[in-house]
Amino acid sequence: MSREFKYIVRLHGTSLDGTKVLPYALCDIKGVGIRVARAIVKRAGLDPTLRLGSLSDADVKRLEDVLENPAARGLPLWMLNRRKDPQTGSDLHLLGSDLTLRVKEDIDLMREIRSWKGERHARGLKVRGQRTKTTARKGRSIGVSRRQR
Repeated sequence: MSREFKYIVRLHGTSLDGTKVLPYALCDIKGVGIRVARAIVKRAGLDPTLRLGSLSDADVKRLEDVLENPAARGLPLWMLNRRKDPQTGSDLHLLGSDLTLRVKEDIDLMREIRSWKGERHARGLKVRGQRTKTTARKGRSIGVSRRQR
C-alpha cells in the first residue's frame, strides 16, 4: 500500500495543514493547545515528529478517537477545558463550535441573571478588572471628551 502525502487533513470538522508537525497541526483546532496536543499524540501512540499529512487513515482515526473523549483515553482531568460542567456536572473537553456555543451560552446566562460580569459583557466593557481610563478606547469613547470648536 502506497502512502501518499495529504496536504489538507480533515479532523474534527476542521481542515488542518498536513505539512505541520503533528502537535502543532492539532493546535489549529479550537480548544486544543500545544500541551493538550502533545498529550493527545502520546495517548494515540503516534510519533510527535511526524507530519500530519504523512499519517495513514487508521492513524487519523485513532487521533480522532482520542480527540472525541480524551478523559477516557487517559488524559488527566486537569487538562480538560470544561471541568464540572454546570449543566451535566461531568468533566468535558469541548472542541470547535461546541466550545464557542458553550461560551456564548455562559455569557448569556451571566447577562440574564444580571451578574457583574454579565453587566460588563452587556455594555461591551472590560470584564476582568482591567483599567479602562486610558485603554480600550477603540470603538467607543471613554474618558475625557473635548467639545468641538
